[in-house]
Amino acid sequence: MMDDSMSPAADISKPARKPLSPAAQRALAEAEARRLAAANAQPLPREFHGRKGPDPTRYGDWENKGIASDF
Repeated sequence: MMDDSMSPAADISKPARKPLSPAAQRALAEAEARRLAAANAQPLPREFHGRKGPDPTRYGDWENKGIASDF
């Protein structure tokens, strides 16, 4: 019979984390600032007289009058 001191849960302990470097702390702070800025950002206005359909530069080719050209 096992007593409480021999249970597997009693042996598990979280390993101590080493302290973060100043560069890592700075990167985490910058990432948090970007998340806050993105959450508080105003939506962009709709484009006036813009191209219909998906942006061609996003997909790597341009389509004009049914002809696709790849740069």
